[in-house]
Amino acid sequence: MKHFSIIAMLALSIGCISFAVADHHSYAEHQQPQSSLKYIEFSQLGDPADVLEVKSESLRALKSGEVRVKVLAAPINPSDLLQIAGKYGVDPELPSRPGSEGIARVLEISAEVKHLVVGQLVLPVGGGTWSEEIVGPASAFLPLPNLGPLDSDVIEQLAMSAVNPVTALLMLTSFVELQEGQWIVQSAANSAVGGYVIQLAKQRGIKTVNVVRREGLAEDLMAKGADVVLIDGPDLAENIAKATGSAPIALALDPVGGDTYIRLADSLGYGGTLVAYGVLSGEPATLNTGKIIFNDIRLRGFWLYKWYQQASMEDKRAAFGQIVPLIAKGVLKANVDSRYTVDEIDQAVTRAAQRGRNGKVLIVPNAQ
Repeated sequence: MKHFSIIAMLALSIGCISFAVADHHSYAEHQQPQSSLKYIEFSQLGDPADVLEVKSESLRALKSGEVRVKVLAAPINPSDLLQIAGKYGVDPELPSRPGSEGIARVLEISAEVKHLVVGQLVLPVGGGTWSEEIVGPASAFLPLPNLGPLDSDVIEQLAMSAVNPVTALLMLTSFVELQEGQWIVQSAANSAVGGYVIQLAKQRGIKTVNVVRREGLAEDLMAKGADVVLIDGPDLAENIAKATGSAPIALALDPVGGDTYIRLADSLGYGGTLVAYGVLSGEPATLNTGKIIFNDIRLRGFWLYKWYQQASMEDKRAAFGQIVPLIAKGVLKANVDSRYTVDEIDQAVTRAAQRGRNGKVLIVPNAQ
């Protein structure tokens, strides 16, 4: 399905990692299988709280080449909600099972599968991660390398490894050759992407101005490594100049749009680059053409879906190869706001759509 192709392309970019073959091919010796399994589905586009349904299906025997996994955690990303609502760049084929990324543990493999073992952690790459279990061809599950013992917090963080942290890394490295000590600015700094930008920039010695829309967020952002935290408003460009000693801002990252997009453009130094990767405000922006011309401002857009389509396999491996070890070591992480079961999907998507959260909403169908 088009809806899930980002993660499917990720599988092609990384390739399979070989593991020893298990002595058995079923989870029956480890636990009692459930007679029926729950999953989320929608048959029409619309408000997620209205169109998502909890459904169940009977457990079936695996076909040749198939694998069964237990989903441990799956985030609700803004792009998931937009796709369900029909407001994204590509529409899913209906009916569709949502959930664009997550992490799972292998429960059962058919005899033909040689590169996966029971108990192994994998990233489901065929989508539908808002489910208790997933059955699919072995190619639909990307094996993680042996990362050693992992606690439940790290496992949840790995469930969020394919979308937001990759977005942050690529925006920091694809548009401007940033040098240590240079300044960047970003809006929606308290978002998951914003948090990853702060952490990755700090590791590279890049200074960040982080713009938010409400009070009470500075402490958390500073703990992540933020240099400056400011509240959005009409005087934003002036406040940025004061906070940075009028240092030239080389790069601005904006998922908000509207007036915030305009203010970030006004804050850039000569030759600066403004990257738009979302329109959370739902508002258009009208820029001063003179400022763009005389300050040589470069306007760019970023869409992860398109990057996964167009980037070389080498570039994809390089990006993911940077992200996973940092997450596994606990160096790179996102806040988790709340956790819900499959049965609680209405509450989960409602919470995920609310402003004022300070972290991701996770679907956690099974104990880890």
